[in-house]
Amino acid sequence: MPTASSAVTSRRLLRLLSLLQVRRDWSGALLARRLGVSERTVRRDVDRLRELGYPVRAVKGPEGGYRLEAGSELPPLLFDDEQVVALAVALRTAAGAGAGIEESAARALATVRQVLPARLRQRVDSLEISAVESAERGPDPQADTHLLVALSAAIRAGEEVRFDYESPMRPDDAGLRPPRRVQPHHLVARNGSWYLIGWDPVRGDWRIYRADRMILRVPNGPRFTARAVPGGDVAAFLSARFKGSDTVNVWPCRGEVILDIPVAQVIPFAGDGIVEELAPTRTRLASGSWSWAALAATLARFDAEIEVVGPQALRDAFARLSGRAGRAAGLS
Repeated sequence: MPTASSAVTSRRLLRLLSLLQVRRDWSGALLARRLGVSERTVRRDVDRLRELGYPVRAVKGPEGGYRLEAGSELPPLLFDDEQVVALAVALRTAAGAGAGIEESAARALATVRQVLPARLRQRVDSLEISAVESAERGPDPQADTHLLVALSAAIRAGEEVRFDYESPMRPDDAGLRPPRRVQPHHLVARNGSWYLIGWDPVRGDWRIYRADRMILRVPNGPRFTARAVPGGDVAAFLSARFKGSDTVNVWPCRGEVILDIPVAQVIPFAGDGIVEELAPTRTRLASGSWSWAALAATLARFDAEIEVVGPQALRDAFARLSGRAGRAAGLS
């Protein structure tokens, strides 16, 4: 009986590995039909994958089958074309993650690129992606990778964490006070910084901590039963807290104005506001902020006449801002 060439066998092994990666369990008969070979050939190919380091386990059952599981060592990985491009995008943007992995990400990208076929290397090299610091955020310090891993492990295990915290209001007293206790629930990245969302059992309330300001104590505290974040949406909860709200993801101070400038000059600076064109040189803007003074100051940055639609609190804030500006200019 003629034997298959090594090239055919290699292609079949890659196809088998790809099938094992896309679903949990495969029967031997189904794999044989998908590969167009006998079940005996499937068994031999599975043995070859095991020799290469892939932990393929035989599954017991009426039909029997195979399952690709996690192993103790990292075997060669198989990606399709779209996965390779997605991986390159992720590695190129890793510099903005705030996790201190820029150098590792760059080395990983170089390793991946080196073994790519020409068609994929050209696609990856054509990706003009740059990760930059947000002008509003500034060069914030990055969280330590080991800290992020430890926090993630505590979240999965449902264990309290104890830590010292370098408060921006009191940067020099970390370690001088008793450690904080928090039941960690979520680790979230926002604008290049990492935040821990957790329940403070001492204060009986939810708290948010910047991970780069945390210094973990060991060991972890007792186990706890996880509770749901208010509203059930972690991203909305974090966004609401940054807007000064404890419950809903809306600004506590919202107002509406009409600006005497074209809508194209408003949209780039409107943030999450609602913009409506009234005329070629008149634009309605509904926006919000954490205080009326902050909202008035934000709207005043537009180089245009401003008509306040409402509410009265925004008009009062503009009056106070006008008085301060006049005094700063030496007019009163």
